[in-house]
Amino acid sequence: MTEKNIGQHDAAAPQPGDATLEQLVDQYAQMFATGVRTPVLKRPDDYGMAFEEVTFPSLDGVPLEGWLIPADSDRLLIINHPMTCNRYGFPGHLAPYDQMFGGFEVDFLPELKHLHEAGYTILTYDLRNCGLSGQGNGGFSGLGLLEARDVVGSVRYARSREDLAGMKLGLFSRCMGGNSTIIAMDLWPEEFEDVQALAVLNVVSGQTFVEQGARNIGADPQEAVTRLSEKLLQTNGMRLAEETPAPHAPAVKVPTLMAQLHRDFLIDADGDGREIFEALGAQDKELYWIEDSNQRFYAYNHFGQHPEKLIGFFDEKMA
Repeated sequence: MTEKNIGQHDAAAPQPGDATLEQLVDQYAQMFATGVRTPVLKRPDDYGMAFEEVTFPSLDGVPLEGWLIPADSDRLLIINHPMTCNRYGFPGHLAPYDQMFGGFEVDFLPELKHLHEAGYTILTYDLRNCGLSGQGNGGFSGLGLLEARDVVGSVRYARSREDLAGMKLGLFSRCMGGNSTIIAMDLWPEEFEDVQALAVLNVVSGQTFVEQGARNIGADPQEAVTRLSEKLLQTNGMRLAEETPAPHAPAVKVPTLMAQLHRDFLIDADGDGREIFEALGAQDKELYWIEDSNQRFYAYNHFGQHPEKLIGFFDEKMA
């Protein structure tokens, strides 16, 4: 089983053997423990956008690298990326990354261009241990628990700049970036008091990956969770049951658009996604299902190809 097939096997020929389950657990343990640092292949000027290279500290001092793409408006979006990705996207069309998550490129730049042309200044950056940002926590990942500090750092940086401080502020955060944002809004609510809108994409609990992976190979999901919990704790000291935004979601009170890939073969989107959505504390919230694919990383290209929903949401909530 290659990394390209993490969590997925031929449904017609399940392999419920202990060795297969252990391989699944080992792959997720490695992924959750450290993530994967990938290169920043493209820049905004490749798409005709002027930009500024910026650097700023996380809440705990980890140096973060990003882009500021200015627009002639009073609206600012801070954008956070998924695990294994960076501010550009994911080079899944290149080796060795083509052996992971479907083997195709995720390119966030078309999405950024749509948002920029709609009148949004954009601050997007690499989370710790990703892209060109610094190493934090010995290179270990928290699936949002540690990366939440980076979200706070990005908001503080925006408010520290005279040209950005007075802007209306929205957040757009994907997968681990979404987890990080929800957790940050719970732990440091005072940092987000002036946020007007939040969009999240494919937010997720760590546990659902290995549960669904076990189902895909005909193994016991609870046994998979038990093994991964033990292995992850022994690898980076993190507790799998805590790697979820769900208990933090009630703290999110701002208007929220939550977009999820409905037929995601890697997770139980209906179960896990709905649990997180229902836990959101916002009165004004919408669950938007992406139906076009069952490939999780497809969803990260969705708004680059179909930006209308995302732009419409921010236009309405940040008017």
